[in-house]
Amino acid sequence: MDGTMSEPQRRFVASPLNCSCHAETLRKLAIGTLAAAMLLVGCNRSEETAQTTDKADVAAENLPASEQNPAPAEGVPLDDAPLWPADNSKTAAPPPSVYGQPPADAPPPAENPSLVPLVPAPSDSSAAAPTGDEAMPPNPLRSGNGNAGVRPLAPLTPPPSQDAAPTEMEDAADSDAGPLNAPIRQPKSGDDEISPSANAPATPPKKKEPLFEGWPKPAVALVLTGQQNGYIEPCGCTGLANQKGGLARRHTFIRSLRERGWPVVPLDVGNQTRRVGEQEQIKFARAADALREMEYAAVAFGSEDLRLPMTALINATNPDGSDNTIFVGANVAVLTRELQPTFKVIEAGGKKIGVTAVLGAEHEEKLKAKGDDFVHEPPLPALKAAAAALQAQKCDYYVLLAHASIEETKTLAKEVPIFDVVVTSGGYGEPTAELEQIPGTKSLLAQVGTKGMYAGVVGFFDDKQQPIRYQRVPLDDRFSDSPEMRQLMAEYQKQLEQLGLDELKVFPRKHPSGHQFVGSETCAGCHTKAAVVWEKTSHAHATESLIHPGERGDVPRHFDPECLSCHVTGWEPQKYYPFEGGYLSLQDTPHMQHNGCENCHGPGSAHVAAENGEGNPSAALIEQLRNDMRLPLAGGVAERKCMECHDLDNSPDFHLEGAFEKYWKKVEHKGKD
Repeated sequence: MDGTMSEPQRRFVASPLNCSCHAETLRKLAIGTLAAAMLLVGCNRSEETAQTTDKADVAAENLPASEQNPAPAEGVPLDDAPLWPADNSKTAAPPPSVYGQPPADAPPPAENPSLVPLVPAPSDSSAAAPTGDEAMPPNPLRSGNGNAGVRPLAPLTPPPSQDAAPTEMEDAADSDAGPLNAPIRQPKSGDDEISPSANAPATPPKKKEPLFEGWPKPAVALVLTGQQNGYIEPCGCTGLANQKGGLARRHTFIRSLRERGWPVVPLDVGNQTRRVGEQEQIKFARAADALREMEYAAVAFGSEDLRLPMTALINATNPDGSDNTIFVGANVAVLTRELQPTFKVIEAGGKKIGVTAVLGAEHEEKLKAKGDDFVHEPPLPALKAAAAALQAQKCDYYVLLAHASIEETKTLAKEVPIFDVVVTSGGYGEPTAELEQIPGTKSLLAQVGTKGMYAGVVGFFDDKQQPIRYQRVPLDDRFSDSPEMRQLMAEYQKQLEQLGLDELKVFPRKHPSGHQFVGSETCAGCHTKAAVVWEKTSHAHATESLIHPGERGDVPRHFDPECLSCHVTGWEPQKYYPFEGGYLSLQDTPHMQHNGCENCHGPGSAHVAAENGEGNPSAALIEQLRNDMRLPLAGGVAERKCMECHDLDNSPDFHLEGAFEKYWKKVEHKGKD
C-alpha cells in the first residue's frame, strides 16, 4: 500500500477502537504517525462505554418496521435450497464401512467413567421430511454494538441442574431451538399456564442412544458448526429440556471430546448473527469471544455477519489489532487482506489439516455496495488460488468451509476437487444425519443446520477400511452449561443493562393505530372480570419471569430487547422495539410491566378517552372504538395474534392442531362486566 488513506481507512482511524492494540493494524495500513495519534486519542477500550457505529447501520435500525428485518437468512435462500434438499431422497445411504456406523465386528471403545457421558443422535441415517420448526423460516433475529467495554463480573457459580420433565408436546418442542434469552417462569400457586412449558404434564423421555458408539480414538476430530443466526442460548420459554443449541452446551460438548484425549479441531461456516444494529454488534463480539474460548481453529464470514459495520467486525475478529485471527476467507477480508488470511494450516494429533473458506457468489456480489470496507472477489478463482497454496503445504487432510447454497457448494467442490470434507451453510432445518458424497469427487458434504442446534463431528482414522466416520450431535440438555459461557452470557446481559435502550438505538415508535398504551390497570377499571382471569395467568407475571428466571436464574434478562418484546406491554413482538406509551423500564413505566390486555387488543388511549366522554364523542364513535378493541376468535384472528409471541421458537407446541382451542380455555374472558 502507498501511504494514502482510503475512506474506510480514515473511518477506521477516526473510530474509537483500541489504542496500542491496533498498532499492528496501523502498521499494515501504512497510515503513519498522525493517524496513530488520532487512533490513540479515540481509544476507550478500558472504559465502560459503547463504540460508535456506522451511520448507515443506525439508519437501518431506524427504518420503518416493514423494512427493518430481513427475509430468511441469505445463507439459506429458500428459492435455491428447498426445505429439504431433493438430493437426499435420491442418494443412497453411504456404506457403513465408509463413514456411517462402524462394522459389526469393530472392537468397542475403552470406557472411561470419568468422562462427561455423551448422548446420541438418532442412528437412523435416512433424511426425514421437515416438520414444525424445520418447515418454516425462523423469525427475524436480533440486533447489536461492537465491543463496548464491560468490566468482568465476579465468576459465576456452576449453573443449577437443567434436569426438567419434558412437556406433553415433547416431540414437537424437541425440534426447536428457542431463540435467545427469555427464560420460562415457574408459576405461582393458583396460576394457569397459558403457554406450554417445562411445567406441563410429563411423558416418559425419548430414548437417546450413546453418541460415537463403537468409535475408537480418531487421529483428528473436526467439530463442525455454523448458522447460529443470533441464537446464542436457548430462551427457555418452552423449557430448556425441550430446546437445543446454545454456546454454553456447545462448549461443554467440545470439552468432553478433549477430555477423551481426542485431538479436536472446531470449525465454523459463519453467520453468528442475523440482523443489524447495536445489540447485534454486541452479540457478534460476544460470539467471537466464545469461539476463541472454545479454541476454534477457523471461522468463515457469513453473509449476515458482513452486514455489520466494518469497525465492529474488526474489533471482534482482530481484537488485539494483529493478523492473529481465527477468521479466514479465500475471497473476502474486512478492510485489508492482511487482517484475515486466505487459508489456515492446523496441526493436531500429528496431522496437518488445511482449511480455507469462501463466500458464495450471490453474497460476494452484495459487498460491492459497501465500497472499500471489504476486500473481495468471486469465489472460484480465489478458491483455486487458496487450494494451490494449501497443496504446497502438503497437508494430510483438506477442508472447505463454504458459506453458500448447497448447489453452489457442490459446484465449487467439483471445480476444486482436493477437499476431503466440504462444509456448507446451505440447507434448512436439521442437518442430514450422514455425510453426502459429492459426485465426481472424493469430497464428503456436511451440513450444519440452523440456529446452532447441532454440531457435526467428522473423525479421521488411520484405518483403510473406515478412514472417516461422522456423528450428528444434538446440543440438548444432556450437555450442561459451561461456567465460562454462563459468565459470558452474564456479561452480555450486563452490557445491555449498562447501555440501556437509548444507546442500543431502541427508540419508541408510533403504533400503526396512532393510539397510545394506557396499561392493564386502566382496563381493569371497567373490565373487572376479565382482569381477574388475567391475573391468574402467567401473562400477569411475564416481566417477573425475566427479573427472576425460573431456569438459569443466575442471569436476569429484563434489559434485553429481544426478551422484553413479549414480556412487557406495548412492544412490537417480532421486531423488538417499544411503541409510544409502551414499557421503557421498571422505574419509568411500572404500569406497563407484564404481558397485558393491550398486547392483544391494541392500545386503548382513544377507547378510554371516549368512554370518559373526552371531546364529546358521538355514540357511533364510541361504538367504533369498542369494536376496534375487540379481538375476534373467528377466522383465526385471535390465534394469529397469539402466535406473534407464541411462535415456533418460543412455543412450538402452540402450533399443533387444536392447541389454540386448548390454551384459550385457560384464558377465556368476555368484554365489559
